Amino acid sequence: MFYDAVTNTHGLPLDPFYALVAPRPIAWISTLSKAGKANLAPYSFYNAFSHNPSYVAFGSSGAKHTLSNIAETGEFVVNLATYDLRESMNLSSAATADDEFVLAGLAKAACVKVRPPRVAQSPVVLECLHYQTIALPNDNGQVENYLVLGRVVGIHIDDRFIVDGRVNTAAMKPIARMGYAEYATVEQVWKMRRP
Repeated sequence: MFYDAVTNTHGLPLDPFYALVAPRPIAWISTLSKAGKANLAPYSFYNAFSHNPSYVAFGSSGAKHTLSNIAETGEFVVNLATYDLRESMNLSSAATADDEFVLAGLAKAACVKVRPPRVAQSPVVLECLHYQTIALPNDNGQVENYLVLGRVVGIHIDDRFIVDGRVNTAAMKPIARMGYAEYATVEQVWKMRRP
């Protein structure tokens, strides 16, 4: 099968693109408005793009509270979404004016280098300073999607997941987005050395 990705004429009942770039880690992003109101939302277009210095980026469909908060304060926090936190992560995706931490039954914890709170129950948290937001226009020049880049300036790791000096990522059971309403859980890892 081939289809034109610009006209999106695939003929399938659902857009297959979401199922093709997978699994995608989930950036569960907490921010704080200039007025001090917390926001928490998951983003499945997310990944890490460099190390030393470390940068992460996520994509947003629409200018949501997360984007306006980052523009106002220059800070955001990426909380690791895990299998144990999957229901809370899903609840925090609701479009609401309420505090998603409260809505999802999550405790807030203070960060060290940035002001937004982190998800206390998350085993890994990345504290980030906003670097750049890039508008992603469509063929008509309209902007409905954005790419946000941030520099990681602080990292929290739950000590329970550090074994023999290494992070046991699989033990945390991070979840990733597949296609449609499908998710995957990382529980098994294997090694392969580069030549």
